Amino acid sequence: MPTSARLRGVALVLGSAFVLAACAATPKLRLPRSRPPRTSVVEEVAIEPVADDYVILYSGRNETLVQPLIDAFTEQTGITVDIRYAGSSELAAQLLEEGADSPASVFLSQDAGALGALSLEGLFAELPSDITDRVIPEFTSYDDTWVGITGRARVVVYDSETLSVEELPTTADEIVGPTWSGKVGVAPGNASFQSFVTAYRVLKGESAADQWVSGLNINDPQIFESNGAILEAVNEGTIPLGLINHYYWDRLAFERGAENLRAQLHFTEKGDPASIVNVTGVGLLAAQSFDLDALELIKFFVSDEAQEYFVEQTFEYPLVPGIGTPEGLPALEDLAISGFDLSDLATLKETQDLLRKYGLIL
Repeated sequence: MPTSARLRGVALVLGSAFVLAACAATPKLRLPRSRPPRTSVVEEVAIEPVADDYVILYSGRNETLVQPLIDAFTEQTGITVDIRYAGSSELAAQLLEEGADSPASVFLSQDAGALGALSLEGLFAELPSDITDRVIPEFTSYDDTWVGITGRARVVVYDSETLSVEELPTTADEIVGPTWSGKVGVAPGNASFQSFVTAYRVLKGESAADQWVSGLNINDPQIFESNGAILEAVNEGTIPLGLINHYYWDRLAFERGAENLRAQLHFTEKGDPASIVNVTGVGLLAAQSFDLDALELIKFFVSDEAQEYFVEQTFEYPLVPGIGTPEGLPALEDLAISGFDLSDLATLKETQDLLRKYGLIL
């Protein structure tokens, strides 16, 4: 039986006990895409659905962010979640190596690139519509092999004591101009920065991306290991400008008070790669597509409860309609890039090769 049909059957077996309140959302229109066909590492065999109150999760998200939510899930359902925490890229590589023999049932990634790469290799099963229809179509996979959970916008963080809004760059291209030579903090080894560069490649082409990375390198950027370190440097006045994800600022503002921060956020113009919204997301491993507990965990991630948790605790954009956005952020629809498919962020290897070419990563 094909994977999609098997999963639709699983959804029926689950019955109304697991149906989420907003399943009546308008169905997503899926347009044909021109992309390489997915391969499959899983032999198609008929397997009876299994629920044993146990699921293995590979999480590319930090334990401090995810564990409280998993604990709530276990308390409500009685399902034990055995979690391996590591970087999204590291876990994606492990899943590729393990293939159909992986013990994991669910992969939670901090960015769409890792999810797209595994989907193209046929490692994910198609998710049932009562999961995928919960999420805004622009922020999930085109073929329902993974679903977005939260949105995280790329932003420019700047020192408000030395720069005015009028002086700030309005596009990613301006950031590598001579005005900002030696003044921009970046974290080239960070998955979010690499996804941003991948988005630049997809939106503007390989030649333009090569010129941008070359220009960044020539501009002598200040190299950091993380978004948080960049934010601290800007807030301390060490550097005037940096590229980070929006929620790092929100967390710091929550801890210290927004009025006490000299670092402030700036969004470049709509459609610009420097303000792209990437997602955290989750996929069901095809080899474990019969695991009902895994499906229930994924349903929990897109439930109202989980979406509100991410808004209140991690300050990320919810991807389920009807959940309020963190205060002070632009509306999600104002940042969405028309025609841009997050699945195209799967070409992460090409981005890493480009960054290595100019010595920004090893």
